[in-house]
Amino acid sequence: MKDYQIEFERYLTDSKGVSKNTFESYMRDIGQFVHYLDVCGYDSIQSVDSDAVNGYIDYCQKSGRSNSTITRITASVRCYFQFLAKEGIVSANPMSGVKAVKAEKKLPEILSGKEIDLLLAQPDVTEAKGCRDKAMFELLYATGIRVSELIGLNIEDINFEIGVIRCSGSKGERIIPLYANALKSVEHYIKTVRYYSVIDADEHALFVNMNGQRLTRQGFWKIIKQYTKQAGIKKDITPHTLRHSFAAHLLENGAQLKDIQQMLGHSDISSTQIYTQIMKNKFSSVYNKYHPKAQ
Repeated sequence: MKDYQIEFERYLTDSKGVSKNTFESYMRDIGQFVHYLDVCGYDSIQSVDSDAVNGYIDYCQKSGRSNSTITRITASVRCYFQFLAKEGIVSANPMSGVKAVKAEKKLPEILSGKEIDLLLAQPDVTEAKGCRDKAMFELLYATGIRVSELIGLNIEDINFEIGVIRCSGSKGERIIPLYANALKSVEHYIKTVRYYSVIDADEHALFVNMNGQRLTRQGFWKIIKQYTKQAGIKKDITPHTLRHSFAAHLLENGAQLKDIQQMLGHSDISSTQIYTQIMKNKFSSVYNKYHPKAQ
């Protein structure tokens, strides 16, 4: 079956202008969808109807995929058929008869202050890798930036004189302050590790792997999983956990929601308000546990 994946790849790159992560997700989702169609015996993409798509969604649900993942898969397949219809490859879009799957609203996992200290204490700063990892963790917790923004930082984006970083994300540029220990860790990493790791003088990446090249998102994922296991923390920590913890701890200690919104780079404050719910749930749990009349 001709699947038009190469043409779809070009469409995403040239017409849609999607981010790298979205592009990779769409292509992976469509590859798996097309494989499913092949296994089921569909001989052409034109023969695919809403029953086929609903069948795939049912298959994903029975395979244990979460509702949020299935919602993303559905969006990928919808975009794929929009492309096919636009190019005249299919005459009818089967997505009109596809059932919607409601994504569950799950509050993000956050670390306590003690768990943050435990995680930050794991890297061995006497070794090159540990020195780098300590600097990354300190910087993430100090600023709440996304992992994609962390690995996108260049060495000129940090200003030691006034103690800030310049973060350039998809929604503009923002300046975020750093606490003293974070500055100290990053400065120590630059002087003792990065200086000797970078081979190419034209490499501007702040954080590099042991080959002197810019660290990848996948590389960071492995790093945080390693230290989480080493620390014995049982929570499901992702690269985003330090960002969530940064925001929740600021709010817990009295920061204004609008200020947190600006530091996180949220365009809509509704995205930031989720941390209010986290704090509400936390205080309710403490109240119900310790108030004598609530037990």
